[in-house]
Amino acid sequence: MEIELAVVQRDEKEILRNLMEKYDYELSQYGGDDVNKLGLYGFDYLDNYWQEGAKRWAFFVKVNGNLAGFAMILSDHFYLNDKESDYTMSDFFVMYKYRNAGVGKFATNYLFDMFKGIWQLNTFEKNANSVAFWTRIINDYTGGIYEILPNNELGPGNQVFLFTTAKM
Repeated sequence: MEIELAVVQRDEKEILRNLMEKYDYELSQYGGDDVNKLGLYGFDYLDNYWQEGAKRWAFFVKVNGNLAGFAMILSDHFYLNDKESDYTMSDFFVMYKYRNAGVGKFATNYLFDMFKGIWQLNTFEKNANSVAFWTRIINDYTGGIYEILPNNELGPGNQVFLFTTAKM
């Protein structure tokens, strides 16, 4: 199995938007979001990824040349519970067909190696599979050196990991 990440180009943003609909549908069971009058969830900030000076990156995850998911990263100085971070994984999605096959681990490790610094990563506590995935990924990558921010400012039902990707 050949896994790769490819930067999403501006002329590919509709492909990303289509994948995001599948992701948002899956997340709606935890966040309770409804579709709009067109039957879509929509994502208001997608164009921001291609604005000049944007501190945002979008990647397609591909397996054997086929679309398998995406990863979206924001870079700014974020503060939660008075803790600063450099990056956040704003959205991450691997389609069911490619789960439990090492695709997510490959993609996250690739991105953590590429974007060195302090990360925060938010999960819905109700999404037990996501929490288990991120706990395993972050624990393995950092050797168990990470924090889970208690009573975080994102509100109840959110769990925020804080960790660094700077290898020693």
